[in-house]
Amino acid sequence: MQPIKTSFAILLSLYSLSVWAEKGDRDQPMQIEADQVVMNDVEKTSVFTGNVEVRQGTMEIHGDKIAINQDKQGNKISNIYGQPASFKQKREGLDEYVEGYGQHIVYDTDMQTLDLYGQAKLKREHDFIRGEHINYNAQSEIFIADNGANTSGTTKQRVRAVLQPRKDHAVTLPMEKK
Repeated sequence: MQPIKTSFAILLSLYSLSVWAEKGDRDQPMQIEADQVVMNDVEKTSVFTGNVEVRQGTMEIHGDKIAINQDKQGNKISNIYGQPASFKQKREGLDEYVEGYGQHIVYDTDMQTLDLYGQAKLKREHDFIRGEHINYNAQSEIFIADNGANTSGTTKQRVRAVLQPRKDHAVTLPMEKK
C-alpha cells in the first residue's frame, strides 16, 4: 500500500491547477476516472489514459491523457492532452468560472504557470482570448497569447481577444479627461 500512497501524492498536484480557484477546492477530495493508470513510485510519475476526468470541488479537468512528473524538490509538472483537453474552475469569491482549452495543457507548480497549446482558448464570463499558445503566470497575474509563428515566419492565425467593459472597473483615458 505504501507505494500507491506515495504515488497518489503526486496526483494531488493536479489541485495546483487552481490558479484562479476557490480556495476550498484544495480541501475537497479528488475524484479521478480513466480507462488506465500507471504509477511509478521510483520515477515519481503517474499517467492516466483514456477519457480522463478529474474533479475536485469546482475544478474539472478532461483529457485523453494526463501525465504528472515530480522532481526531487517536490515540484510537479502536469501535462494534459486531448482534442481538446479542458479545465474549468470557479473563481475565488466570485460567481464566475474560468475555462481553458487546448490540445496540450501544462501546469508547472514551481513556476506557477499554466500553458495552453494548440488552438488554445481561455474564457472568463464573456471575456475570451484565443491563440496557438496562451501562458498565464499566477505570480505576476500576466497573460501572454501568441499566434504560433513558425521559423519561416508564417502564422496559423492571429491572436483574438474579446473583452467586455466592466462597470466596476471603469478606466478614464488621459484624452478623455476634461
